[in-house]
Amino acid sequence: MGRITVKQLESLTKEQDGHRLSEDGGIVGRVRVGTRGITVQFRYEFKLGTGKKVDQSLGSWPKTSLAEIRAKRESMRPSVVKGIDPLDAAKAERIEKQKAVAATLAEAERQRDESKTVKDLFEAWLEEGVARKDENRDLRQRLEKHALSVIGNIELRQLTSKQLHTLESEIVARGKVRTAVMVFNDLTQMLGWGEQRQPWRRLLIEGNPIALVNMKTLLPNDYEEERDRVLSPEEIRELAEILGRARTDYATAPTGTRRTLSHPLKRETELALWICLSTLCRVGELLIAERKHVDLENGTWFIPRANVKGTRESRQDLLVFLSDFSRQKFAELLELSSGSEWLFPARNKLKGDSPVCTKSVSKQIGDRQSMFQNRSKPLSKRKNDDSLVLAGGANGNWTPHDLRRTGATMMQELGVPLDVIDRCQNHVVAGPKVRKHYLLYGYAAEKTLAWNKLGERLSGILGEPIRLLV
Repeated sequence: MGRITVKQLESLTKEQDGHRLSEDGGIVGRVRVGTRGITVQFRYEFKLGTGKKVDQSLGSWPKTSLAEIRAKRESMRPSVVKGIDPLDAAKAERIEKQKAVAATLAEAERQRDESKTVKDLFEAWLEEGVARKDENRDLRQRLEKHALSVIGNIELRQLTSKQLHTLESEIVARGKVRTAVMVFNDLTQMLGWGEQRQPWRRLLIEGNPIALVNMKTLLPNDYEEERDRVLSPEEIRELAEILGRARTDYATAPTGTRRTLSHPLKRETELALWICLSTLCRVGELLIAERKHVDLENGTWFIPRANVKGTRESRQDLLVFLSDFSRQKFAELLELSSGSEWLFPARNKLKGDSPVCTKSVSKQIGDRQSMFQNRSKPLSKRKNDDSLVLAGGANGNWTPHDLRRTGATMMQELGVPLDVIDRCQNHVVAGPKVRKHYLLYGYAAEKTLAWNKLGERLSGILGEPIRLLV
């Protein structure tokens, strides 16, 4: 069989269409005449160990040179000698290459995971594991300020209980005890979420470091996890006197002397305090209340479940039946907030018509009890006095949320059943699941009576005649 030459191929004619060419080593060519002229299609013919005759394409001359054709045949020959189909060998090689690429990518991904930081976990947790009513703004602000600024860039696999212990200790040392507790709880939730999911679980293989931090040992001995502050009738009366006197003194001050006086609380803030006390609502629920939800004619205020504090499963709508006392406060509030859909509009031109920050009232009350604030220096553009300290500070500070507890306690003193008080506070009543589904009585009459009793009691304490504005 001689060796096929280029000269031989170039001398082919149309009359040789279909002619077969061959040379040693299994190379076989078939002459084809077509629109592109004369071509020779080469194949590699061989037998496998089973005796079966097989052939593989080597390319078409002149597009593929004889040298390339022979080189391709040589690349297949080792597989044939071993009794392996070159096509199967090529497929196996491709698979091995793909495995190698996949392994390389997996290793690169592993290395990226190894370097993931606490901040990376935080962002993943916020996106996939948390859905708070404020779109996680408060959570983000708290952790970015008090935790991530310190431990955010630490690789998660290198995070230690000592680092977390130091972080919490420093927050407590700054006097932010409640903040330290909240940060600890947030980090516990975040790391616990990560423990259940990859790649975070793999990075916490040595254990969850926050589980080794004993927060109780970091808290001051006088720290109260749950407040039990209740304002006495004398303190309620004193609060009303302080607020009224500050308003009167400021309004009647001679021209040019007002700047020497402490500016009184906004009237809207005062009304918020009395509404919290007389309805048992949370101050945050009140500050985002909408005008359309208050019906003075029928004496009701509707709080939609979206505005209620708590987990998604525990939140429920509440219809508050207003006493004459609380109706009067709402009537004045509606007049002050006229022109806005909100009862407490922010008056912020950049934000448009929106409610005030839910912390605004608590900040105003706290700023005016500075003797209980552990501040190294007064906060910029904030009050720093003791004008709202009650009973000379003998009973400690008070907060807007304490008014909710105070009102509930007064209801109890007035003989209101505990289950009715729970419903006035919009607590989820405990009990068998079947009971919740089938016992759906709304207690409207009982709640109305309870709120009316409380309103009458407050009117008596304050000596206020009820003059409805509607």
